[in-house]
Formats: sequence, C-alpha cells, structure tokens
Amino acid sequence: MNVRSSSVLPRSTTSLALAAITIALLCAAGPAGATGNAARGQMLYKGCADCHSINENGVGPMHKGVVGRKAGSVAGYDYSPDLKNSGIVWTEENLDKWLTGPQAMVPETKMFFDVPDAQDRADIIAYLKEKAR
Repeated sequence: MNVRSSSVLPRSTTSLALAAITIALLCAAGPAGATGNAARGQMLYKGCADCHSINENGVGPMHKGVVGRKAGSVAGYDYSPDLKNSGIVWTEENLDKWLTGPQAMVPETKMFFDVPDAQDRADIIAYLKEKAR
C-alpha cells in the first residue's frame, strides 16, 4: 500500500509552488524587476530638471502627483494631442515603459529623452513615488 503523508507534496506540486512563489516575488519587485532607491533617484532626477520640476510646469509638465495621474491632465501644460488622448495612467509599470522609450509608447509625444538602464528607471520612479505626492 502506497500511503503519502499529507505534509509531503508530490515533486510536480512542489515545482509548481516554487514557480508561483518566484513569479510573485518578481512581480512584487516593481518595474523591470528592479527595486528602486529613492535617494539615488533624486540624484538621477537632476538630469530631468532641464525640462521638469516637481512643483512647476516648464518645458515638460510638473511631476507632483505623477504616480497614479492620468497622462495629459496637468492644468496649464500644453500636451501633444496624442498624449492627452492616450488614456494612459502613470502607474509604476507605465512610467517604466515611458522612460524606456516615450516615442514607442506615444509616437507623437514631445518627450524624446529615455532612460535605458532598468535600475536608473526604478530609482527615478521610486523618487517620484516618494517625493512627488
């Protein structure tokens, strides 16, 4: 008679459980699997300051409250029609995609600057999430 203890899972069930845990951890890590460092993001954000600030519109729109905000919705900023009508909400995932290549996300946008490094993007997003409330 083959009796299996209830505390021991078959090998295939254990593999599936480990795979599910791994996927959950990767998803929890945030954009591109990287965990952001807000302090480092603040230093990197200085490179964004030619066009953006946290509290005021400039060449680009202000970033105060950007995480969770609908794209093209800051009062007093003249967005491209395509971005204004995109329906994008600036989630961490969408900000990561945007910073990877804004023109790929919205071809007729005014934004042309990208951040190729995943860790740099995660750090900038962490800063925006923490400081731009």
